[in-house]
Amino acid sequence: MAEPDIPYTMPPMPTIRLATPDDAAAIAEVYRPAVLDAATTFEEIPPDAAEFVRRIERVLQRTPWLVWEDGSAILGYAYASPHRERSAYRWTVETSVYVAPGQQRRGIARGLYLELFRRLTEQGFVNALAGVLLPNPGSVALHESLGFTRVGIYPGVGYKRGVWYDTAWYSRGLGPRVGGGVDPGLSRA
Repeated sequence: MAEPDIPYTMPPMPTIRLATPDDAAAIAEVYRPAVLDAATTFEEIPPDAAEFVRRIERVLQRTPWLVWEDGSAILGYAYASPHRERSAYRWTVETSVYVAPGQQRRGIARGLYLELFRRLTEQGFVNALAGVLLPNPGSVALHESLGFTRVGIYPGVGYKRGVWYDTAWYSRGLGPRVGGGVDPGLSRA
């Protein structure tokens, strides 16, 4: 007996791509629980979509802002921003990654970070830094598994939800430290 001819459409594969202003509302929804339900960010009022449009446009002028898209849903995002404004810091970025509630431990944060690091390295950046609220064993494990090394702790640096929190700072090399090269971040490759 022949197999019945049942049409089957493969579900779309998740993609990692540059964010656009059209992603702002979905990004705001991914971020909202981190603001309202946790202390993983020290923001206390969730930014709206219009604010995320401004943030995305500002970041994309120099560094990538990536989204993890699964079908039509944004399940996470990662971006890099300048570490400091003084010109000698121009090869160093701070990184952040957020994943929608219920989507953790699926490789989304890891995938976003690895693609972010690839793009940053291509742009000529040499250092990535990340701040991690303590305690946060999941984020600590993620950063350390991706080659970040803890370089220090700011004790009691943030007060949120009635608690003083420490922030651990992590550093990861991206590329060789050679001076006098092309200024990084001039393209969003």
